This record gives sequence, C-alpha cells and structure tokens, in this order.
Amino acid sequence: MKYTFGPVNSRRLGLSLGIDLLADKTCSFNCIYCEIGASPRVTCDRKEYTPTAEIIAEIDRVIRNQSGSKPIDVFTVTGNGEPTLHSGLGKIIHHIKEKTDKPVAVLTNGSLLHRADVRKDLFEADIVIPSLDAALEGSFRKINRPAPCNTLGEIIEGLVVFSQEFTGKLWLEILIVKGINDTPEDILALQKAVTKIKPDMVQLNTVARPPLEKYAHPVSQKELEHIAEELPGKVEIIVDFSQKKKEHTRNANEPEILHVLQRRPCTASDICEALNLDTDSTEKALLHLERSGSITKTEHQGRKYYSAS
Repeated sequence: MKYTFGPVNSRRLGLSLGIDLLADKTCSFNCIYCEIGASPRVTCDRKEYTPTAEIIAEIDRVIRNQSGSKPIDVFTVTGNGEPTLHSGLGKIIHHIKEKTDKPVAVLTNGSLLHRADVRKDLFEADIVIPSLDAALEGSFRKINRPAPCNTLGEIIEGLVVFSQEFTGKLWLEILIVKGINDTPEDILALQKAVTKIKPDMVQLNTVARPPLEKYAHPVSQKELEHIAEELPGKVEIIVDFSQKKKEHTRNANEPEILHVLQRRPCTASDICEALNLDTDSTEKALLHLERSGSITKTEHQGRKYYSAS
C-alpha cells in the first residue's frame, strides 16, 4: 500500500489505519523535534500534492478487504508533513464517512486553521488533534521553525475560531522541549492560549523518539506533571505505550515492520505494541532487516531506535 498503513495500535486512538496524504515530506513547519526528518519544502501552499483519486481508491481496497483482517477502530488522516496542505483533504474525509461508520481523526500542526477552506474540510472529521507548542513568538520560532507565511497570532486565532465552529472532539497537543518552551513565561502564555481555545482536552507530550535536532531534549515526567497542573481544563500526559501489557501477540512480519519504520523511527517495544507482535520474533526480524541493509539502528536517550534505510 502506498498511502495507507496499519492498522496499528495507537496510544491515543485504538486500532488505527493511517492515511498519508503527502508522498514526499512537505510541511508548513520544520520542527526541531520532528521524528521523520527535515522538511525540504516548508510552505503554506495548498494543492493536490498526491492524486486524491488514488488515495480514495486505496482506502476503498482496504475497506473491501476488511473481512478476516484486523478490525479498524479509527481512520487517522496524517501525512509525511502537514495533511491540511493537501487540497483533497475534505473530499477524502467525506468519502470515508460515506463508506464506513468508523470515526475519522486528523493530526495537524494547526498552522492553516485560520483559513475557512481548511476548517470546512475538517468539519466532517470526528476528532481533530492540532498542535500548539508555544504561545510566545520567540519560542514558536525556535521550536517549530515555521514557513515565513505563518504567524503565531494567526495560528492561535485559527484554533479559537475552529474550536467555536467544530462539533467533533478537539484535542490540543502541546510538546515541551527542555530549555526551549518550558519556562514559566512560556507556560503562562500557553495557559492563556488554551483558555481562549477551549479544547476538549490538552495532550501534553515531550520528545520521545530521535529528533531532527540533537539539542531537542525531553523534559522529565515530573516536569510534565507540574506543567499539566498549570494548564486549564482536562490535561492528559501522553505516556510511553511500550509500558502497556501486551496480550494475544503474534509472530512478526518483516514487510509489515518495514512499512511502519518507513513512517517513523521506533524501538523494538514500539513495534511490538503497534503491531501486537511477540518480542522474540520481532527482535529476530529486526536483526535480519538490519543485516540486509533494509533498516538502520541508532541510539537516543539510552534506547535503540530502528528506521528504514
């Protein structure tokens, strides 16, 4: 499959079928913590980056082949970059809603929500998870490194308007990087922004996988807990899903593992959890893939990560 992957166990959404709208990485940000590498194209231009008809045809094949395969809890629209840049987004969401009764979630950096056409495209989604990592201009520029066409005030205002118009669930993700957006001034600014946006939930995160920039370091669990206490409304700290107990696992499948690693770096534990695999067969498959040159291994924060070569 070219545009869909999984279904994989998502720590936030359940058994999720990922839908990638951007064949080549294209984004409106070039975040220092990005786990899928630098953005060669940093832009705000909306257009059909990949053929919408091909994406829809592949989604239809997945739906037709659901019998006897792993059930899907949610269709998750994401992208090798920023999915709202793709002009066919609304058509794709509408098609999924017509063809299935499963919810649709969209992961976005929120940079284009000030645009009425983008908000309209998202209205049929069930869950939208935008990001807001900083509410101070200096921190925003340091952590997200946006395209020149992005302004922080416009982004926050877009989130506020979308929250008022959207009837689905709005979960706002905030990712904290040590020494970048974790000062008392940063947290106070985020507190004020969240109060204006009024999301259904704030999901608080930190750097977990190998970041684009080596200086993007995580904050501790204790620091996240303190920040969570400062933010209004319901706040959830995103916990490493590798800590969850796994049951009814199955043997590893190398092509399936490689498909996941083409999207983002993972530890062996991440892969086991995402695909519900047993540890022994996963480690053997990873060793074989590494020896064949299909994947590479790096270390980050004392943990071994694998990524597609």
